[in-house]
This record gives sequence, C-alpha cells and structure tokens, in this order.
Amino acid sequence: MQLSEHPGLLERLAEVPDPRAARGIRHALVYVLALAASSVLTGATSLLAISEWAADAPQSVLAALGGPLDVLTGHRPVPGEATLRRVLSRVDGDALDQAIGRWLADRHQATPQAAGLRGIAVDGKSLRGAARAGGRKIHLLAALDHTSGLVLAQLDVGEKTNEITCFQPLLDTIADLADAVVTSDALHTQREHATYLTGRSAHYIVIAKGNQKKLRKQLKALPWKGIPLQDRTRATGHGRSEIRRIKVCTVSNLLFPGAQQAIQLKRRRMHRKTRKVTLHTVYAVTTLTAEQATPAQLATLIRGHWAVESLHHVRDTTFAEDASQLRTGNAPRAMATWRNLAIGRTPTRRHHQHRRRPATQRPRPPPTPRPPRDHVITKRTKRHFAEALEGGQVEGQPGVVSGGRRVPLLRAGPSSRRDRRIGWSAGVWQERESFEGAL
Repeated sequence: MQLSEHPGLLERLAEVPDPRAARGIRHALVYVLALAASSVLTGATSLLAISEWAADAPQSVLAALGGPLDVLTGHRPVPGEATLRRVLSRVDGDALDQAIGRWLADRHQATPQAAGLRGIAVDGKSLRGAARAGGRKIHLLAALDHTSGLVLAQLDVGEKTNEITCFQPLLDTIADLADAVVTSDALHTQREHATYLTGRSAHYIVIAKGNQKKLRKQLKALPWKGIPLQDRTRATGHGRSEIRRIKVCTVSNLLFPGAQQAIQLKRRRMHRKTRKVTLHTVYAVTTLTAEQATPAQLATLIRGHWAVESLHHVRDTTFAEDASQLRTGNAPRAMATWRNLAIGRTPTRRHHQHRRRPATQRPRPPPTPRPPRDHVITKRTKRHFAEALEGGQVEGQPGVVSGGRRVPLLRAGPSSRRDRRIGWSAGVWQERESFEGAL
C-alpha cells in the first residue's frame, strides 16, 4: 500500500474525541493538537514554548494546520497557553496514543523493509519530574519497533497497578502481531504473557531471572560446556569494549509455555580507561525454532531491545522530559506522545542502528614508500647503531660492515614489543629485511 493511501496526520488527530462542551469552542481540537505536534517537532519542550511558537508561526503554516481565517482581521488566531494547558490536560490519552501510533504504523508499513524478523520491544518509563500530589510519578508503558524506532503503542500505568497488568492491553492496540518477535525485560517473563502472544501468532524472547526460579535453574543445568559457540560479536562504544557470545540449543521440556529453544548469552565488558573486566551471563527462552531464526538473528533481536532505552535517552536529553514538571491531568502523557512523534518522524532517528564499518570497508591511506636498507641494524647501543648506518654495504655475514670492522650483536631473548617485531633467528637479533638482504 502506498503512503498516499493512508490517512494523514490531521485525519488521525480528528479521530480523538473533544472533551470540551460544544458551547463556546473557539479553536477546533484538531487545530490545537496539530499546533502542539508541530511545535514539539521544532524542539519545544514546554507549554509556554508551544504557545510562543504558535504565536510566531507564519500564516501559511497556520493555514496548513487547519487554522480558520478571521474575516475581520485577515489573520488566523492561535490558542494561548491557558487554552493549550486545559485542552492537553483533558484530552483522552488513550485515543491520542492510538491515533499517533496508527499514523506511525501506517508510515512504517508503507516504507520498504529489509527481509528478516520483525522485533517489538516493550518497556516502561517514569516521568521523574511529573509527580502528582500523592507523590506518585507518571509511568508510561510503550511498544517500539526495533528497526524503525517508531512507538507503535503507549499506555499509562495506573496508580493501583503495574506494568504486568498493562502488557496485554498495550499490545491489543497493535492490529498486526503475526510473526512479530516481542522482547521485554525480566519483569514481563510471565506465563500469561507467553500464552497471550502465542494466541496471537507472535513469538517472544524473554529473560529468565529470579522471578522464574525453576526455569532459570533448568537453563543453568543444561550442558552448555558441550555446546559449541555459535555466534560471537564485538563492539566498542561508550568508553568500553564488549564481546558477546551466544549458544542456543533446542529443548523439548522447558518449563515455559511454547518455549522451543534455550539461549545462553555471555557478555564480557572491559572499561577502556580502567581496564576493568566484567562478565555477565544471561539465560533466555524463545518460541522461535532453529529453522525460523539463526543464533546470529537471536543475538540481534536481544540486543535490538535496547532501542527502547535509546528512545528514553533521547526523550530525556534532547527534549528534557525528566526536567519537565508538568503534571496536570493528561498533559504529561500528551507531551510524551508528541515527543514520540517527533523522534519517530525525524529522519535522523537511526542512532540505535549505527554500526561501525568493517575493517575492510574503512578507507586507509596508501603506505609510504621506503628505500630498501642495505645495512645491518644491530641491537647494541646508539653508537653502534650509528656506526652501522654509516658503514655501507654488508660484506658476507651479519655483524660485519664495510671496512672490515666487526660490530658485535646482542645475544639475548626478546624483551620488548619492538624486539618481538624484529624477530629472533639463530640467537642473533636483527631486522628481517636486513637479514634477508645479507643472504
């Protein structure tokens, strides 16, 4: 389906019900929401910044956003900060998230995708600055596509519940889950979640930790030492280097609904400054069979779950989400929705897909030509080294320079990295090039 066949953003925003009474409405809800979305796309981080952007917006932009024309003044009026605050605090957060999620999903389906497994990461985030009167912080649970980085669904976790009870309602808002691989942290390693995903023809990769003690004990007892290493990757970044090794085996009696394969993932991290090394072993299970996914694909899906953490990092650093103290009604959730829209819509939102180019693809300067050496470089002192350079052609054997003067060579084992590069032959240290030239 082409992108032009999908509803536009204004059409999706028109699906959100207006919470205001019909009497006295001056600005349509679609117009107010479009102004808020456009201002956040340009970098607005507060309601005051949204109102200032709307007041400075050109008339052509206001017309494109659906602003009505005032026939008396010839201008298109914009709502003030008070109007924006009242509307965003009273808007239906679920309807707004569904509208934005459907619009992003439509664009994702219309974009050509690379062949492979489709991953969806589920994770929650608390808005630290948006604390309510009782001290409770607003907590949002989101589902994000691994490849595109688009937030497909978002749900507010209520005060008297947690992420576990919101897992199924969140994924219910995603129309198509067939053949998708859902990844999550250990909190969502629940049997009810596994049964729900298999019932919707989806797959999962879940981590086994302390909340599933029997499953983790069973995975640790498997004969991993006898299973060969099946994939190894190395990455460098954030001041550390990491080596990831994965082993996968098919087990028929795993203590988890629908599980087909067991996974052991070992991470070896070394801090590049302090040289401190840490080892971490993770056990997981998946419904994917060996024919459906290779060990390398499973390792990519497990690591792809960190795309949702990258989303949270961008919302905190670029849009200053944790510093925002907006906490009235649904306004904090609405602002989080606009930030998801801005991050998913921006073409530069591909930071979590960055991969270092292989060494064979990196441009390297051509080697500098060096004239051949026709003398013996000895390992004795600087004075002997200078005499060897001044000597000239080699006459016969190593250690003899022109003029008949013999320069003694050092007979000792390799003691430095440079010594090891030069090479040891017959107890005499000398450069390989000079030695071959002497022969």
